[in-house]
Amino acid sequence: MAGGARPGEDDDLITDINVTPLVDVVLVLLIILMVTATAIVSKTIPMELPKAATGEQTPSTLAVSIDLNGQVFLDTIPVTADELRSRVRAARDTNEDLRAVIAADGRIAHAKVVQVIDILRQERVTKFAINVRPEEIGR
Repeated sequence: MAGGARPGEDDDLITDINVTPLVDVVLVLLIILMVTATAIVSKTIPMELPKAATGEQTPSTLAVSIDLNGQVFLDTIPVTADELRSRVRAARDTNEDLRAVIAADGRIAHAKVVQVIDILRQERVTKFAINVRPEEIGR
């Protein structure tokens, strides 16, 4: 018998370890970790970013996204220009070294991106980056 006493040897100690429950617990923990990691990472609005050879990942405090329809999102929450201004101002009041990352769909009008940059600069957020997809070099 696996994991138990052998027939006829009832007085001996059980020396075999049953690893099945351990494997079950580890797999459940792995699944929980994968699900929570996916939820944490996906704080952006899905969109088609333009490519750039100098693109890199940057840590951000404010994530400003503009989708194909021109809708502006602040940390995945849809906002108007006035709401964006007030929320950026409130965040700037709590953090003097506030940074922002702007992710805009590559197919929208340039004027919408300039409007968002203008709002950020008016609220004294001068450290911002434009989010792009890194381009494969050597094509």
